[in-house]
Amino acid sequence: MRTALIALLALVITGAAIIATVVAQAAPVTALPAAELAVPAQTLSAAEAAALTFMREEEKLARDVYLTLATTWSLPVFTNIAASEQMHMDALKTLLDRYGLPDPAAGKAPGVFTNPELQTLYTQLVARGTASLPEALAVGAAIEEIDILDLQVRTTAATPADIARVYAQLTQGSENHL
Repeated sequence: MRTALIALLALVITGAAIIATVVAQAAPVTALPAAELAVPAQTLSAAEAAALTFMREEEKLARDVYLTLATTWSLPVFTNIAASEQMHMDALKTLLDRYGLPDPAAGKAPGVFTNPELQTLYTQLVARGTASLPEALAVGAAIEEIDILDLQVRTTAATPADIARVYAQLTQGSENHL
């Protein structure tokens, strides 16, 4: 039993080191090139505006969970990914500002969300991730898989090019985190 536990811990530490290396080498997510910002923003449909607002708050959820896991487990991988999630939030904030949309994350403390479904998910993920280190790593993977699926669902042929570009970058970032 002790040998199995030591082997599992070695595997977790090795995996965390690999993930930290990948995160450190990942290209940062940038919202838009300056030339694209000079082009007037299109008018968003209600669905596109809701999608953008939701994704901003979902990236906050990811950042907040990773910050909690970093505090609980003291693994650099959680701190590194939390910093990456902040960059994701910043990219989405640029789009919210560009389209004149309110920021659902403005003034919200870590772990506090406007969307009740995200509030519930946050509570569940933190409870699971603070139970054990293997569960914390599984929570990280779940967050990234959820982000990828939500970005895919919210990207359509009608998605404006600037938003589609950021969503594609966020998808790539989440794939790198896995």
